Amino acid sequence: MLFLDVDGPLIPFGGTNYPTYGGISGANPLAARINPAHGPRLAALGCELVWATTWMSEANEVVSPRLGLPDLPVVVWPDGEDPEGLHWKTIPLAQWAADRPFIWVDDELTANDRAWARANHPAPTLLHKVDPVRGLTDADFAILQQWLTNKT
Repeated sequence: MLFLDVDGPLIPFGGTNYPTYGGISGANPLAARINPAHGPRLAALGCELVWATTWMSEANEVVSPRLGLPDLPVVVWPDGEDPEGLHWKTIPLAQWAADRPFIWVDDELTANDRAWARANHPAPTLLHKVDPVRGLTDADFAILQQWLTNKT
């Protein structure tokens, strides 16, 4: 299972001169920053893809078509306080995964999130931080593939 954030990993931000891949009429203007080649690469990883983003269902309306992916499951975020020292997504994603191994790709991960997952999740995890200025790169995909290969 791979939990995927949108802003940062798929839509780079925070720098200048972003690559664009053509606009989509009537779509969110940020969609032009989404590299359509990422869709086949994500699908080729061979694991269940799940949106883990504040875009919620809009990820299926805007991002999935841009990537050539089908509608994906979407994590619905609970109301509540952010756990001290953890990203607010950490515990809900571990709960969604239950006892299954998972990868989480995000630009806001910290060592605290990784330590919490190692100590509290019953299966292997890879919490992979992506540089939000660059988004997903060949090196990121290599890390994801290597983890999936070594996990099995």
